[in-house]
Amino acid sequence: MNIAAQYGIAGREARTIAASVEAAIREHRLAPGAAVPTVRSLARALGVSPATVSAAYRTLRTRGLVHGRSRRGTQVRHQPPVSARPAVPVAAGLRNLAYGAPDPALLPRLRRAAAHLDSRPRLYGEPASLAALRRVAAADLARDGVSAEHVTVVSGALDGIERVLQAHLRPGDRVAVEDPGYAAVLDLTGALGLVPESVEVDDSGPRPGDLARALACGCEAFILTPRAQNPTGAAVDDERAGELRRVLDRHPRVLLIEDDHAGPVAGAPAVTLSADRGRWAVVRSVSKWLGPDLRLAILAGDPTTVSRVEGRLSVGSGWVSHVLQEIAAFFWTDPATRRLLARATATYAERRRVLLAALAARGIEARGRSGLNVWIPVREESPVVTALADDGWAIRAGERFRLRSGPAVRITTATLGPRDAERVADALHRALAGDGRTSVP
Repeated sequence: MNIAAQYGIAGREARTIAASVEAAIREHRLAPGAAVPTVRSLARALGVSPATVSAAYRTLRTRGLVHGRSRRGTQVRHQPPVSARPAVPVAAGLRNLAYGAPDPALLPRLRRAAAHLDSRPRLYGEPASLAALRRVAAADLARDGVSAEHVTVVSGALDGIERVLQAHLRPGDRVAVEDPGYAAVLDLTGALGLVPESVEVDDSGPRPGDLARALACGCEAFILTPRAQNPTGAAVDDERAGELRRVLDRHPRVLLIEDDHAGPVAGAPAVTLSADRGRWAVVRSVSKWLGPDLRLAILAGDPTTVSRVEGRLSVGSGWVSHVLQEIAAFFWTDPATRRLLARATATYAERRRVLLAALAARGIEARGRSGLNVWIPVREESPVVTALADDGWAIRAGERFRLRSGPAVRITTATLGPRDAERVADALHRALAGDGRTSVP
């Protein structure tokens, strides 16, 4: 079959070919992760020059729809920035340990905040950020060593990261990212046309030597998760923070973005590298401790960065809903919510510890110093994911979190009790037996 006809790709010019490939992705004729036709084979099928197809693919890479994987050729991104068919949900009957979500039982109930909401209609021209929320958030940030002189409100951690990147970078710029790292950040950098440069991560966060190598490649920005790193659970301690600061000090123009997505329930103290940086932002989301549906995060940064983010908001969405801001401000200061947060922090740490102990007792290597996830190196990901599904557990293959790091699987421990942790560990032990990653007797 003609390869162009197989995927419904047509066109004689680069822009029409690119639009046709985009339509194939949108309509799921080219699935996420699928290889696209080679330049020469598509050029031959369409009767155009290889240079024309190369230009089309360059447009698609800049838009974040496809990416190159060396000898694996060009592939559709796992989450291309087009509206396509939804991802396959967790199969019915499986216990969901794949999504990285908090435990609903440890989130405050929104109805408690309803009685405290300002009932008057909010109109155009009012301040975008509520003073009460800025005040309480700034106090928390300052206690953690983050300058809170310039603070604004954005619609979640990823929204903040995207706005900061767009405030300073342009398509083609290089960005140092953690490897393994948060899949959505990798997808986002691709969607913005940025080039990721991987930085190895151990239990204490990014390795200073590898960060130095990445920044020497000309990176304009570095995205860091200081605690509850997704997927590995790494947490930057004071010693590692000092080492990373010394590396960053040799690159004063590099934009530093800290993604503190788990905040107070991370299970590790807050550490920041932002002091004395010229270009920086710290994004602290409420999703893991107040609820993902609030879609709200606090963004602190240098005056230029915060001003640019606020300016872009003002000519776009305008502001984050004041209703959501009021709810967040109420919970941030509510004594009952503070007690719930303390319980959530202890519960998440214990559930993570129990699974790690159960895995260690079976000779299974795993990582999870903080946060809601445990990262388990494996020889092959798909067989392990399938084997766990056969035992009733949905877990996440590590491919979407990796650039150069080795294969692994991620298990979310947020809702995993002790008895279930033992069952999961047994299922993993059976799945990994004989692959060289466990000390199976």
